[in-house]
Amino acid sequence: MTSPARVPLLRLEDVHVHLGRSHVLQGVTFEVAAGGVTALLGRNGVGKTTTVKAVLGLVPRVGTIELEGRDIARLGTPAVVRLGVGYVPEDREVFSTLTVEENLRLAEQPGGTAAYDRVHELFPELKTRRRQRAGTLSGGQQQMVAIARVLLGENRVLLVDEPTKGLAPKLVTEVAELLERVAETTTVLLVEQNLAVVRRLARDVVVLDAGAVVHTGPADDLLSDPDSAKRLLGVASRRSA
Repeated sequence: MTSPARVPLLRLEDVHVHLGRSHVLQGVTFEVAAGGVTALLGRNGVGKTTTVKAVLGLVPRVGTIELEGRDIARLGTPAVVRLGVGYVPEDREVFSTLTVEENLRLAEQPGGTAAYDRVHELFPELKTRRRQRAGTLSGGQQQMVAIARVLLGENRVLLVDEPTKGLAPKLVTEVAELLERVAETTTVLLVEQNLAVVRRLARDVVVLDAGAVVHTGPADDLLSDPDSAKRLLGVASRRSA
């Protein structure tokens, strides 16, 4: 007897986004399987961040967006977040004048139980720095705060946008290690330009170009083929992170 096909955790079908006169997303279609990391790749300006924002409802979108089979395309951002979609934005966006502890408290969901034990297990440094102002932290430490905020809740999927952007190589490695641990228990859709990080973390990849999906498949297949990586991404794949 054939078992029924498993419903993907997140599915986009024919998603369009217009921003002003620009048709940014032009029929984006892909699936994110439960567990591990799916990387959303492409050159600058092809619509990666807009895709993440479309899932969250931060930009007007048309098409089908499903979370475990439930259509969320007509929901506003607060409703999408309550269903278990966490967002780590590009450039971290911590509240620099607030302490680490205050940044985390602001992320607590009303009526929910904040998973501080999990956060402190993953990020023990944040516990020791809980009274330090976030603006005085290093870039890597601020990224810890940004990730920790979404881990306080019970999220089904994390949308993580350019977590290593602007970081020194040592901090890139630290952030990659953190995301590797997070992905052991939470599905991650990762926007990332550093292919060494993608190679380390991602099981699957989705490649965008000019607002449309041009490739999907296992990460290893793409990154082990320098010609395909160069053609689709405009950069060569590196093996070390």
